Amino acid sequence: MRLRPFTLAASVCCAALVLASCTQRQTERPHPLAGIGGVFGGGSRAADPNAQVAGIGVNSLLWRASLDTLGFMPLEQVDPYGGVIITDWHANPEVPGERFKATVYILDSRLRGDALSVQLFRQEQAAGGWQDAAVDPATRIQVENAILTRARQLRIAQTDSR
Repeated sequence: MRLRPFTLAASVCCAALVLASCTQRQTERPHPLAGIGGVFGGGSRAADPNAQVAGIGVNSLLWRASLDTLGFMPLEQVDPYGGVIITDWHANPEVPGERFKATVYILDSRLRGDALSVQLFRQEQAAGGWQDAAVDPATRIQVENAILTRARQLRIAQTDSR
């Protein structure tokens, strides 16, 4: 009989939790992408172009510049909230025995060089299929610089259009 009051109290607590979770909040929040014109940006911006938009923790200029720079490669995974772009393998038609894959991490909401990290992967075709190969570190730096240059171009265009 001692278990019965405990079971009744536990049941009441569980029921209260379930009912509490059914309530809806009536607060109106804008869609996280509403302030920047969608995933790729281009809409109206706040007075500070480096300001973080609610819900997105990455710089929209770096995001768009990364997509522009790697636009020739097929995209495998794109996460605008986490700032991750992963491409699928891409082979240059002029060098069919070699292919590349890229992963871009946007690490900050500010337009800075250290807010960007690029990882490149390279494979060469061998008799048994594709084999991993080393990537020249200078290539990774060139891709990062291309993204940063494109982000600066977007920033200048954005400033000039005001």
